[in-house]
Amino acid sequence: MRTLGQIEAEISEAIILFEKEYMGRGPEETRTHVINDMVLVRLRGVLTPAEKKLAEADEDGTGRTLLKQVRMELIERGRLLLETVMQDITGRGVTSMHTDISTVTGERIILFVMDGAVLAGEGVS
Repeated sequence: MRTLGQIEAEISEAIILFEKEYMGRGPEETRTHVINDMVLVRLRGVLTPAEKKLAEADEDGTGRTLLKQVRMELIERGRLLLETVMQDITGRGVTSMHTDISTVTGERIILFVMDGAVLAGEGVS
């Protein structure tokens, strides 16, 4: 039997691995929260030094917009991998995935909406 904390830790570890292997750099900190049929993953410190410089030196917003577009496209291309990992860990299918990244704080939020409560029938204590 897995606890809620164990499931959240397993998801965090999987997202860190995805960030390192697929995106090229892992976050400084990752926290996962399971809330009924939603899984919220908060990643801090995901921007590379070059991305930070691009966002900082950007008076007209072009660099920040480009950075957000590139990051969005990258995560969309890895969407199937993320959905598979989430299904393997939770035993639930992913109904939808939502994400955004702050070019100011270097924080990314990923919200997975699952096809049912993550802990329902899971034998989790």
